[in-house]
Amino acid sequence: MSKWLFLVGVLLSFTLLCHAQQRPQYTQYVFNNYILNPAISGIENYTDVKFGYRNQWTGVDQAPVTAYFSVHFPLGKNYLYGNSNSFSENGDNPMKRNIMHTYMASEPHHGAGVYGVVDKIGPITSSDFKFTYAYHLGLSPKINLSLGVAAGISRLMLDVSKISLENILDPAIADNANNRIQPDLGLGLWLYGADFFAGVSAQQLLNRPVTFTNEAGYNQGKQVPHLFITGGYKYFLSDDIAAIPSVMFKYVSPAPLSTDINLKVSFKDKFWLGGSYRSNDAAAIIAGFNINALFVLGYSYDFTTSQLGTVSKGSHEVVLGILLNNRYKVTCPQKNW
Repeated sequence: MSKWLFLVGVLLSFTLLCHAQQRPQYTQYVFNNYILNPAISGIENYTDVKFGYRNQWTGVDQAPVTAYFSVHFPLGKNYLYGNSNSFSENGDNPMKRNIMHTYMASEPHHGAGVYGVVDKIGPITSSDFKFTYAYHLGLSPKINLSLGVAAGISRLMLDVSKISLENILDPAIADNANNRIQPDLGLGLWLYGADFFAGVSAQQLLNRPVTFTNEAGYNQGKQVPHLFITGGYKYFLSDDIAAIPSVMFKYVSPAPLSTDINLKVSFKDKFWLGGSYRSNDAAAIIAGFNINALFVLGYSYDFTTSQLGTVSKGSHEVVLGILLNNRYKVTCPQKNW
C-alpha cells in the first residue's frame, strides 16, 4: 500500500510541475515581499538579509520542504547617508502616527540583490538563483514607484532512486537527463508610501520546457509564468499600534486564481501578531519580533483546510532577518512594512 501511495505522490508532483503552481508556497511573504517582487531591491537604507525555512504538511511523507536566503541593498552613498528619512531611532518608534505625518518619499536611487531558493517535494528538487536590480523614483513628495528585474538560473533535478515502477521502462525518465538547468527571468513594479503599498510581479517569464528525457517527440511540460498582485494599507489604532490588512492574488494558468488575505497588528517597533487565509488551502497564525537593530525573527503555523488536513499536521515556517550596515539603528522597516 505504501508503494502505491508513494507512486500517487510522484504522479501528483509531476502534475504540479507541468500544469499548476511550480513555485514554492510562502506564508510569510508579507515579511519578505522581495522574494516575490524584485522591485523591492534596495528599498531600505540598510542591507536586508533574510533566511527562511518552511516545512509544509508535516506528517505527510515526502511533503514539500523549502529553504531560501535573500540579500538586497541600496546603491549610492547619497541614499545611504543623505536620505531625509534616515535618522537614529534612539529607542523611539519610527513608525508611530505623528512621525508618519512627516514621511517623505525616498530620493531616486538604485537597488540590487540576490536570492537563492531550494524546494524539494518527493523525488523532485527545484533550485533558483537570481540577481535582482531595481530603480526607485519619486512620483510625488510622499510616493515612490520602483521597477525591478530578476535574472538567473533555475535547476530541476529528479532523484530516480526514489521512484519504483516495478521494472517498467518509462520514457519520461529513460535516460540520464534528470538534471536540467534553464535561464529564468522575472519582472516587478512596486508603488509605496507612508501608509500603503501595491505591487505586481511575474516569475518564470521565459516559459522554458520541463522534461527529464532526451527522447525526441516526447510530450514536454513547460515552466508556467506566475503572476502576483499585492496590496496593503496601514491603519493606526493608536499612536503606537497599527493594523495592516493586505491581500495577494496569485494566478498560474490553468489553475484557478489563489487569494491570500492577511492581517498584521504591529505594536510599536517591537513585535507583531497576525493571521492569514489562503483560499481552498490553509489558515495561518503569524508572529514576529524585532529583537534589536540587528536581528528580526518571524514564525508562522498553517492549519491545512483542504482535504490534506486529514493527514497533515500543518506547516511551519521560520524567517530570520539580519539588518546589516544599519547606520541609523532602525529596528523595523521604514519603507517596506
